[in-house]
Amino acid sequence: MSGAAAAERCRLYLVTPPAIDPATFPDALAAALDAGDVACLQIRLKDATDEVIRRAASVIVPLAQSRGVAVLLNDRPDLAIETGCDGAHVGQEDMPAREARHLLGERMLGVTCHASRDLAFAAGEAGADYVAFGAFFATASKEAPIRAEPGLLAWWSDIATIPCVAIGGITAQNCAPLVQAGADFLAVIGAVWAHPDGPAAGVRAMNAAIDAALAGG
Repeated sequence: MSGAAAAERCRLYLVTPPAIDPATFPDALAAALDAGDVACLQIRLKDATDEVIRRAASVIVPLAQSRGVAVLLNDRPDLAIETGCDGAHVGQEDMPAREARHLLGERMLGVTCHASRDLAFAAGEAGADYVAFGAFFATASKEAPIRAEPGLLAWWSDIATIPCVAIGGITAQNCAPLVQAGADFLAVIGAVWAHPDGPAAGVRAMNAAIDAALAGG
């Protein structure tokens, strides 16, 4: 994932479940990452203590990086550096993007921009490597009163070189309009971790849906 150019093919941006069991999650994560293309993994453990995040990262970071998958930590650029992550993702209520950029140095920075063009421009000016738009669909992972439309992705892909991530309730069944509108990455949680046949099947289904959308299916 790079801020220099958009992805050639829309790719999967995997987000961890809101709570993980360190004893069992590594096997589930390995199965998911080995099942198909995953560009990036975000560790998103809201309300977890620093120590819980550190323990999770100590397992997740080497497992993902050994497979060529970049790891970002949600909310905490400071812990991202400490735990060896490749970068961090910040929301509008977290550390300001410009401050996060300064702290992270050359590491990746992603910024939540909801459905706002102004926030996306501001994130780009602050040095974000990608902007995240959403929620596009109803999601159980967080309250998302702001709803984004696929046209926002098309507009951004036409005027910007910074990649965009679509997030919010995305599944293999509903992702086609986002792929076709120009999303560089699809951020998913439940579509993989809650897949009835397991996370590996979830990754395969998402990649198949991306390919079908790109083929006009």
